Amino acid sequence: MFKEIVNIISLWALPFIILTILTVAVIKKVPVYETFIDGAKNGVKTGISIFPYLVAIIVAISMLRASGIIDCCADICSGLLDRIHIPADIIPLTIVRSLSGSAAIGVFSDIVANNDINSYTSKLAAIMMGSSETTFYVLTVYFGAVGIKKYRYALLTGICADIVGIVMSVVVARVFFC
Repeated sequence: MFKEIVNIISLWALPFIILTILTVAVIKKVPVYETFIDGAKNGVKTGISIFPYLVAIIVAISMLRASGIIDCCADICSGLLDRIHIPADIIPLTIVRSLSGSAAIGVFSDIVANNDINSYTSKLAAIMMGSSETTFYVLTVYFGAVGIKKYRYALLTGICADIVGIVMSVVVARVFFC
């Protein structure tokens, strides 16, 4: 019963949010289309301004993957995680997720390709993808775009949130899929 309710809420959450935003905009007489177009124009300007930061983070991620550091960390941590029944295939995702979304998608697709789509490992990886943020990417690109130089507390908060997201994704996967 609980799973069906969660599924229904999941299916209708985004359409409900969009309709609510559009309804409030119409009630407040906001020119929705014009506002959307202005936002798109600003998005292009922002994209151009963050391009150097984006290139830097992509190069750093590529170097980490190519050097084998991520796989080395996975090998080191696998023994401990096996004892608490967390698959070793998840370790590269936990490392890469906070660095880059596109790299995390690549690792996630490798996990799904190497395991059955309905396996615990694939489901845990999917939950983890949705439960964490690309903290270093956000700090590098977005903070760089607006010129924020001191982001010590943002970094600490982001790392803490990533750790909580990883732990809770394991808890949720165990509750729903074990």
